[in-house]
Amino acid sequence: MSFRRYVAMGDSFTEGVGDPDPSLPNGVRGWADRAADVLAGQVDDFGYVNLAIRGRKMVPVIAEQLEPAVALQPDLVTLYAGANDILRPSVDIDSLVAAYDQALAELVATGARVVTFTAFDPGGFPVFGAVRGRFAVYNELVREVAEHRGVTLIDFWRMREYRDPRMWDVDRMHMSSAGHQRMAIAVLDALDVEHDLQPLPMPDRPVLTASQRWAANREWVSAHAAPWIKRRLTGTSSGDTLAPRWPSYER
Repeated sequence: MSFRRYVAMGDSFTEGVGDPDPSLPNGVRGWADRAADVLAGQVDDFGYVNLAIRGRKMVPVIAEQLEPAVALQPDLVTLYAGANDILRPSVDIDSLVAAYDQALAELVATGARVVTFTAFDPGGFPVFGAVRGRFAVYNELVREVAEHRGVTLIDFWRMREYRDPRMWDVDRMHMSSAGHQRMAIAVLDALDVEHDLQPLPMPDRPVLTASQRWAANREWVSAHAAPWIKRRLTGTSSGDTLAPRWPSYER
């Protein structure tokens, strides 16, 4: 199966955070770029747009990205959003998914192949484990919406390989390069696209003593968790000053 015009929508998951590449816009690559590189090799006039920006919640993703995405007349769209909402102190999950449902309906109406995702399973992450129930409810509603709208679903929650910490960046919030590569493979497989992508090699998992684990956790809190919490409390986002990485097919 081949596609000629691919638009990626969402937040940091789709922008590519955790998969660094200083030569690219915003300094990241990500699974969508990796999948687009494969799709580009199958047709002569392929176009790829990535509208995703880190930190965006569901409503801003839809408000900022849906109209431009539809105007681009894609034949393939991927949309992931919602995790940033679920991690807030309070969230109306039913309203969140209702907005998601309406956005998916508008994308499906264009005739494009639409791909969406459940959120990841935070059960193996002590810091985020407290909101696992929220994620479970959200994901079940997303599965229901995806089935109703006839869109392709990547069930991130059920991808057990992401329990491996090497699939995550040092911030423990975004996929590593290996995680992004694995997601690109999952998307291409779900689309029945032939490819030769393979999982990236990963370093051996170090065996840490209790004191080393404590020191690593303390460093993580200082470098990543505390700034993330500060942004939540101040209503700011790491993506406030950023623009979409690939806003048009011409690049």
